Amino acid sequence: MKVAFIGIGNMGKPMATNIAKRGHEVFLFDANPAAAASVAKETGATILGSLADVCVAEVIVTMLPDGKVVREVALGENGIAAGAKPGTIVVDMSSSQPLITRETGAALAQKKITLIDAPVSGGVARAVSGTLTIMIGGDDTSAIERVKPVLACMGSTFFDVGKLGSGHAAKALNNVVGAGNYAVLADALLVGERYGIDRRMLVDIISVSTGQSFISTVVMKQFVLPETFNTGFAIGLLAKDANIAADLSQGLGCKSPHIELTSSRWAQARDSLGASADNSKAIVAWAEFQQGLE
Repeated sequence: MKVAFIGIGNMGKPMATNIAKRGHEVFLFDANPAAAASVAKETGATILGSLADVCVAEVIVTMLPDGKVVREVALGENGIAAGAKPGTIVVDMSSSQPLITRETGAALAQKKITLIDAPVSGGVARAVSGTLTIMIGGDDTSAIERVKPVLACMGSTFFDVGKLGSGHAAKALNNVVGAGNYAVLADALLVGERYGIDRRMLVDIISVSTGQSFISTVVMKQFVLPETFNTGFAIGLLAKDANIAADLSQGLGCKSPHIELTSSRWAQARDSLGASADNSKAIVAWAEFQQGLE
């Protein structure tokens, strides 16, 4: 299958590489030509000179910062809609805003181009191994089935979540739960430490008790307690996902105070440490904030 991949970043690079290595004819586009060149050199993929050249592809995969960027790439001047042929399927694997995804999908449909959302979970390590979890949303089941061989190059676990935007919603909601878990556990560690309880001891207790989670058993033990802070997932990305969940809640008319508080807390940590800092370092920002109140 002819596949164009747009967005050759930390995640996009191994994902595009795996598609090419599985025998698909891959075409690459990135605002940074050097990023596309590195994948092309390794796999023999073709670098596109512009977005208009995506007309060569049957399937177009986007892995971009958010839904606003995807919308611009899809619908902007000389974007996907201007170059892609009718019948083309666009698979947005970015962490995009679900309501924007619906709008973009409706606009592409007028050009007879189908949009599917298929965000991922698993980080760079699982992108490299091709074992990502992929959450799929879309209104055209036949189009979804048509692209699954491409998705299978990148992931090993699939969830057909529902209508267009559902995958993006599920991704954001999953990540805001993880972000909220981290925030509460970080507060607990700071309170426990103030009382005189060793952080490692408290994490061990929580990890075998009712408060246990991926955050307590993996993130805290492997990245926070040893102060390596190198999960590979930037704090700006997690803050973005939490904000997407908060915006979705508001857009649907829901009252979700815990999601809103989680989004606010992670925005605070991002602004304190910088968007490129590792997400596991958020406890440092919150500890400094507490000290500033004394």
